[in-house]
Amino acid sequence: MLQPKRVKYRKSHKGHRRGMAQAGANIEFGDFALQATSSAWITSRQIESARRAIVHYVRRGGKIWIRIFPDHPVTKKPAETRMGSGKGPMDHWVAVVKRGRILFELSGVTFDQAKEAMRLASHKLPLQTQFIWRSQEMSEEEKEAVTGGN
Repeated sequence: MLQPKRVKYRKSHKGHRRGMAQAGANIEFGDFALQATSSAWITSRQIESARRAIVHYVRRGGKIWIRIFPDHPVTKKPAETRMGSGKGPMDHWVAVVKRGRILFELSGVTFDQAKEAMRLASHKLPLQTQFIWRSQEMSEEEKEAVTGGN
């Protein structure tokens, strides 16, 4: 699973998830993408589960880009612990995702394959998403040209 090799500080503040994504909101690498339409913390386990769903459906065809990385530590206090006594130990890593952020990109597959793969991946994630492609106004002929006519 994804996690940073090293961080400057072991524990961090919660922060906030208000507003739209400032960066990572455009398709940069692939032809098709899964975009967040709500904000959430996504754990490294959920990212890996969604990635495996995409790879399994396209059967190692095409190329996939993961555009989010879990670099935010989440702490958790043990059960039945009294209040106080400081912040709990580090439990897991999350990626802070705001509305508009591109989560996954895909290329080298047909439009229908990409749409179904992203649908399967979206069921593994704790937020609402939408399937987008490089040019939303694409005709059927352009879709075939982008995907190589497969």
